[in-house]
Amino acid sequence: MSFTIAEAAERSGLTAHTLRYYERDGLLLTGVDRSASGHRRYTVRDLAWIELITRLRATGMPIREVRKYAALVRAGDGNEAERLALLVAHRERVEAQLAEVTAHLRAIDHKIGIYEGKVEQAS
Repeated sequence: MSFTIAEAAERSGLTAHTLRYYERDGLLLTGVDRSASGHRRYTVRDLAWIELITRLRATGMPIREVRKYAALVRAGDGNEAERLALLVAHRERVEAQLAEVTAHLRAIDHKIGIYEGKVEQAS
């Protein structure tokens, strides 16, 4: 099964422009297949990889690190320790961001509690 760039964009939530950029910038595992007429055809495997790199980007992984990770995966077996180190470092950064956001949320919840109490007292 394969998908046009419009279908891949719809399924991934990315724009066609972003999909072309990811391909051009070396973020995909393989070159995207082309139809006889030259149109891009994305496979289920392509879309699964795009979903992963979208998650990495959404959690703040820089493009250069996504590119490095993709290159490691493309290189095949033998570099698993390097892949692991890259993902563990990214996970640690995400955990730190999550802790910071959680602290901000607690402060907001505290203020909400104060205002809820004042609104209750006023009524």
